[in-house]
Amino acid sequence: MNTAAAWPRAVLYICVCALVWAQPALAQWNPAQGQWGKTDQADIRVMTWNVRDTICSTNPKVDDGTGQSLNNWNAVARIIASMRPDVLILQECGDNTGNGTGTGVDSVANLTTTIQLLFHGGNDPFRGNVPVTSYVRRYAPDFDMPYIFVTSATDNFNRNVILSRYPFADLNGDTRAVYDDIPFIIADQWAVGGRGGIRGFQFVEIDLPDAIYAGDLVVGGAHLKSGSSSSDHTDRVNAARNVSYYVQYLYNGNGTSTPDPNGRILDNPPATSVLSPLTPVILGGDFNEDENVTPAERGPVSYLAAGGMIGGMDGTDRDMTDCLYDDSRDPFNPAVRATLSSSKLDYLIWQDSIATLRRSFQFNSATANVGGGTPPELIGYPNLSLASSMASDHRPVIGDFILPLVPSDPPPGDFVLLSPANGAVALDAANLMCTWEASAGAQTYRLIVSDDPGLGAPVADIPGLTQTSHVLTSSLEPCGTYWWSVTASNVAGDTQASNGPWSFTIRARADLSGSADPSDPAYGVPDGVVDAADFFYFLDQFISGNLAVADLTGSADPSDPSYGVPDGVIDASDFFFYLDGFIASCP
Repeated sequence: MNTAAAWPRAVLYICVCALVWAQPALAQWNPAQGQWGKTDQADIRVMTWNVRDTICSTNPKVDDGTGQSLNNWNAVARIIASMRPDVLILQECGDNTGNGTGTGVDSVANLTTTIQLLFHGGNDPFRGNVPVTSYVRRYAPDFDMPYIFVTSATDNFNRNVILSRYPFADLNGDTRAVYDDIPFIIADQWAVGGRGGIRGFQFVEIDLPDAIYAGDLVVGGAHLKSGSSSSDHTDRVNAARNVSYYVQYLYNGNGTSTPDPNGRILDNPPATSVLSPLTPVILGGDFNEDENVTPAERGPVSYLAAGGMIGGMDGTDRDMTDCLYDDSRDPFNPAVRATLSSSKLDYLIWQDSIATLRRSFQFNSATANVGGGTPPELIGYPNLSLASSMASDHRPVIGDFILPLVPSDPPPGDFVLLSPANGAVALDAANLMCTWEASAGAQTYRLIVSDDPGLGAPVADIPGLTQTSHVLTSSLEPCGTYWWSVTASNVAGDTQASNGPWSFTIRARADLSGSADPSDPAYGVPDGVVDAADFFYFLDQFISGNLAVADLTGSADPSDPSYGVPDGVIDASDFFFYLDGFIASCP
């Protein structure tokens, strides 16, 4: 039992905020003053970084105040501590050979231990149990990323890693929260078939605090094939095509409520639900191709963001449009967008219909030092200008995202249905307008009409209405009795009309008038009864040539497609059509 749910909402919110968002006084955004924190602690900071073999088990993990402190491990630990991401996507981890301190690629277990040492220190089992003197929490004691996923996918040189401040949890019902690579895909739409490329495309599903966030978060990361040959480009693009299909069809359901509606993703066990519409997917990594350089064909970032067609309705955003991707710049040198040498290879891609980017940026200790913006966690590194270049040949890309929050406002206020009135009879099926009161705080309304008093199996179900009236265009049968109601909605919840559902009855086809006397106010007004007054009223209109009343059909033959369809001519077929309806009346 969640006893916290019984606490007053404000008290719970304050307590959770204090626990989750605890940050030192400098945790705000003002790089010119060395403050690189988030503007709003509710933002989710996602950082992607190719660390060029630095994070491996054999690397000396020292900060001893001597020349040994000018090392890549110390630089990486301090920069992570400075940026304090909520989610950290890492590439080129575990390569001891590449780092020049050992041989081979770390196992999943050894690399997991190495990352724990990176954050918490301790005795280094890979270097004779000597103490680790350089670690993230030495420089940021209140910051931690306890949830670590090291992928088993490897190119025999390195591995990809995703770390999170928040726990991993299964969000789509397939019993898993972490994925070494996307499942095998059978070619479909723009997906060429296969998996996520040479090193895989890992995913994690993250359970965000329910007291703060209205949804959760899914993050994918990868290090796509490097190289400048056409085959390298093809490898990157094919991986991106498969991954974008995976996001669109498995996580988004391709606009439906069913994961993998085409049955082409071999997810085992299969997902049982699509993501909540308040749970975005964010992708990041070293995608090894600069999308600003116009290629002969689309690049991997284009496919990851836009799916099958740029600007089409098959994009990977939840609303079927294209996702956005970053154009991060160095705050102290905004002309620089490159993340490696003169090229931008590292990207963040996000579902902008759910997640709003507050800002994205790159971090470079050299420009920060010159501009007076060195973060306090880096103070003490032997050469501040060299910290970033020592850490990696890539600059990290960082994005702060505004996600949907649990609303502080109440659900919509009470309201009532207005018309058609409860029990109304003899209504015309054509252009029947339903109206209701405005509900305070409502963002949208949902109108339901059904022949079931419980509103099951509706004949009309219209969500997303922003006005307090709607003309029904659904087929309503003569003599049919229907029930209707309206639900008002906002991000805090739903409120149903307090007096609904109401009923109404559609008039019989032959119910045209309550009187045969043209001077009677009931003349030409249906009254719910089919009698002689209706017949003589119709006969008057038939003789006078009133198309609006007497033009009823193009044929008297019920098997003819024009039966019951006005044709602009009043003739015998209209008379016999009315006569059929008069005789049938209502059951």
